[in-house]
Amino acid sequence: MFIPAARVWGSEANSQVRVGLLGCGGRGTEDATNMFETGGARVVALADMFQDQLDVARASFDKMQSAKGYAAIDPSQLFVGPEAFERIAASREVDAIVIATPPYFHPQHLAAVESAGKHVYCEKPVAVDVPGAKKVIEIGKSAEGKLSLDVGFQIRDCPPFVELVKRIHGGALGNIVCGEAHYLSGYLDRPKWEKASPTELRLRNWVYDRVLSGDIIVEQNIHVIDICNWVLKAHPVKVSATGGRLGRPKDGDVYGNYNVVFTYPEGVDVTFSSTQFAKGWWDVTERFFGTKGTSQSPYTGPLGIWGEEPWQAPLIPVKDEQGFSATGKFTSNLEKADEEKKKLFVESIVSGKFHNQAEKGVESAVSCMMARTAAYTGREVTWEEQWKSKEEWESRIDLKKLG
Repeated sequence: MFIPAARVWGSEANSQVRVGLLGCGGRGTEDATNMFETGGARVVALADMFQDQLDVARASFDKMQSAKGYAAIDPSQLFVGPEAFERIAASREVDAIVIATPPYFHPQHLAAVESAGKHVYCEKPVAVDVPGAKKVIEIGKSAEGKLSLDVGFQIRDCPPFVELVKRIHGGALGNIVCGEAHYLSGYLDRPKWEKASPTELRLRNWVYDRVLSGDIIVEQNIHVIDICNWVLKAHPVKVSATGGRLGRPKDGDVYGNYNVVFTYPEGVDVTFSSTQFAKGWWDVTERFFGTKGTSQSPYTGPLGIWGEEPWQAPLIPVKDEQGFSATGKFTSNLEKADEEKKKLFVESIVSGKFHNQAEKGVESAVSCMMARTAAYTGREVTWEEQWKSKEEWESRIDLKKLG
């Protein structure tokens, strides 16, 4: 689907990309807000499994958009329940849809949105298992040249990171010998939902659920592994890993820590560690060590290259030390990440120069699945072995019986 020129270049009221949000939690609301504030889009439809989440998002968008003189979201474009994803995909009032549902559902929701001819921005990860990832590859092939399909790796469009990687690819580090990365995060505290059924609790607090989230290395840590793949222009060929729940409360079944060695082509090893329980500290960083220099790319702090071809980005302090890592409202080195990502997504739709990030989304998801498998099994896992996996994760949730 391409937006007719009359709509793109006509009056201001008719010139905006019309966005629907599928999954009205914090991250999805932030994504759609960015498209409105920096991409010039309008949010015209909302869909969620739960009425209360939809109501909160509706109030937020109505307030935000009314400040610019826009009408409230039409009640006919509010969709709730198990079939909400199909109904928003079918809406004729929507040009593009943000998918920010639990990752387990991403292949199914991507398929519905793409087959309905809507542009799509899908939060990471694109899938939680390899069969799901392969479905996303097919969806990407079907969308090619017809739709924009973006995946939520906003750091790939963040100016200081873009400049850093450009310089690395230009040879500023020489031959990269090895790397080190980490995603050391505090606990993701969620409401208790004391009146919720066990199934509802799983869905509402899906970040604690291994099947619904993909585990922390696939759901949260994937940003770092995606940057490693970007810098090295490859995916790992083999992985060894450990991990476990030590230190976490009784909150579900995801791990609380991982320690991984990713081996990339030409024998380049990247060590990676993560936590999702620590108190009083967080840090997210990638470092690469080459024959001409060393790079560092933290979320906050000195970012640049030191060595024969030095370069450092301007140092931007973090504005919200407490909430930065968990809220998704990024500042410091990531200050422009969401803004640039959403602006470029909207521009791709308006210009007809469509993006297709399905393959990169799959590559980084499967890279993380390798580490997850290695940690679960206690043995080394190769890319070829992981890619051949036919294991389909099952949620054992009947959404139609929810309640």
